[in-house]
Amino acid sequence: MISYFEDVEIGESLELGQHTFTREEVERFAEKFDPQPFHLSEDGAAKTFFKHQCASGWHTAAVFMKLFVAKLEELQRKATEEGLRPARLGPSPGFKDLKWIKPVYVGDTLLYSRIVTGKTESRSRPEWGLLHSDTLAHNQDGTLVFSFKATVFLERKPR
Repeated sequence: MISYFEDVEIGESLELGQHTFTREEVERFAEKFDPQPFHLSEDGAAKTFFKHQCASGWHTAAVFMKLFVAKLEELQRKATEEGLRPARLGPSPGFKDLKWIKPVYVGDTLLYSRIVTGKTESRSRPEWGLLHSDTLAHNQDGTLVFSFKATVFLERKPR
């Protein structure tokens, strides 16, 4: 279930899922959105700093969003099936410190997660709180390859 603001614990972790970056999808994403040689082909990548074909950082971020939305839908569905009303998520006022720490090569599998790092009560919207979290992606070797700090509005318990 998506917990209300008051029920979320700092340090709480949520595994969002994993994704393997195939050559076909890396090339398809690159052709549409990030047509740099090291994304488009192994041959093109061989002549660059990376030496091997790797996914666009924007691709790794887009996969996070897909997995995050899917996890939220799963949690909402489970809560509804149990007769519960999950808390609503509001908009995000933004993120910071986006880092592409290590390349994500063709064939790498990333495990995405979110860890709650803080909570702030909203002064302007008392029915909402701000949830702060670190979003992380580790590759199949456990190496951190992608991260950012996120903030999102989360509904408070009805009074």
